[in-house]
Amino acid sequence: MIQASKKTRVVVAMSGGVDSSVAAYLLQKQGFDVIGATIKTWSNDECRDEKSKGCCSIRDIEDARSVARKLGIPYYVLDLSADFKEKVMDTFIEEYVAGRTPNPCIECNRHIKFGVLMNKAKELEASFVATGHYARKDFDAAEDRFYIREGRDATKDQSYVLFGLTQEQLAKTLFPVGELAKSEVRAMAQELGMRVFDKPDSQEICFVRTNYTEFVAKAAPDKMPGAGNFVAADGRVMGQHGGIHRFTIGQRKRIQITDKMPYYVTRIVPETNEVIIGREADLMKDTMSVRNVNWILKPRLGAVKTKIRHQFKKTDSQITRIENGRAQIKFTVPQKAVTPGQAAVFYDGDRVLGGGWIE
Repeated sequence: MIQASKKTRVVVAMSGGVDSSVAAYLLQKQGFDVIGATIKTWSNDECRDEKSKGCCSIRDIEDARSVARKLGIPYYVLDLSADFKEKVMDTFIEEYVAGRTPNPCIECNRHIKFGVLMNKAKELEASFVATGHYARKDFDAAEDRFYIREGRDATKDQSYVLFGLTQEQLAKTLFPVGELAKSEVRAMAQELGMRVFDKPDSQEICFVRTNYTEFVAKAAPDKMPGAGNFVAADGRVMGQHGGIHRFTIGQRKRIQITDKMPYYVTRIVPETNEVIIGREADLMKDTMSVRNVNWILKPRLGAVKTKIRHQFKKTDSQITRIENGRAQIKFTVPQKAVTPGQAAVFYDGDRVLGGGWIE
């Protein structure tokens, strides 16, 4: 825990949820000069929609403002909608059109919360940015590097979505609730009289109001690849699909073919607009390639634990090769539905070594 003087200023990214609210309180209690900030990621019209799942609905802003008022801290709403569209939403659309399945929360953390917001914090003469992520930051003296550890509450751990942070970003980042269980955070908020103490957790991607398919089609109608073929592994055309953006690896729904046996999406080929389908056994992979690897600790070969989706368990694996920003991974036990576009994150115990994007 960093001990602070009254002159150490921190900007807390306040989403209007219980985690960031308690984060602001904990930092204030530790003696920081706390400023609350809500990131507005949508246009004004969207933010007026009370049902919006975005990070700037009227309810979320008012919830965050009420907490800031209770704590007696300055509070700002920062319009980062243009940055969010460019760095997160446009990338999300491009990935789906290219036949990959993206994770926009990771890009939001890297580019918005710990990118643009961190620059805004400098303008406010703040030394740190803090969030309500369930993760912990530590320092490895031998490597002279900051690193991320899993949050103490394993059921809420968010270390996976933070692998993209740089050393410069980590040096200026705080995770105040990382040592707490979610139940402790809610109990603390209730004791403090915060109205958000029982507010449900956000589970969906904030900017997708219906489903991914409809969002992508509406956002970029001119980029839609259109109809193509379902193709079996042996090259047989099995039927037609309405666009590769409608599918992800492991998917079983929407495969409309005459064969009544269960088929799954095993590969997506954007160059030919084909969706390759096969049996469940065809989804199993014992190797994968990971691109654009960001190493939080120093690169290393050998045994690691790898997580290929946020909700997946870490699995035993070997990093067999590191070259030109890529890593080759071999799983001890074949894994199901290894999905291009998703993140692969490498762990040593509870320490995040780094991660990148599955090819």
